[in-house]
Amino acid sequence: MEDVQTDAFRKAILHRLDELDQDDALGRDSQAIVSLDQQSVGRLSRQDALLSQSMAKATQARRDSMRKALLAALRRLDEGEFGYCDACGDDIAPKRLELDPTAIRCISCASG
Repeated sequence: MEDVQTDAFRKAILHRLDELDQDDALGRDSQAIVSLDQQSVGRLSRQDALLSQSMAKATQARRDSMRKALLAALRRLDEGEFGYCDACGDDIAPKRLELDPTAIRCISCASG
């Protein structure tokens, strides 16, 4: 893989990591503990708050998973392994990597 392509992928990965950090900051309040005080919040409002909290935690888990995959892609870039299929060793199509820089398998191996 050419240095220009490598730099472009590195910038794209770092940009996605930055976006995840920004989303983390925005979602932090949604994950706060829901108050049990029935005087200030009605039962249905509290259930709605619990549902919102649950969805926020699930979203955070997806962001954490994506962050791990992006950091692994950065490691592969540093080690010179980025863009090669883990299963067969062939090149992963650049268009596939542009769409998903965390891809670790070529189309043939990913589809089974």
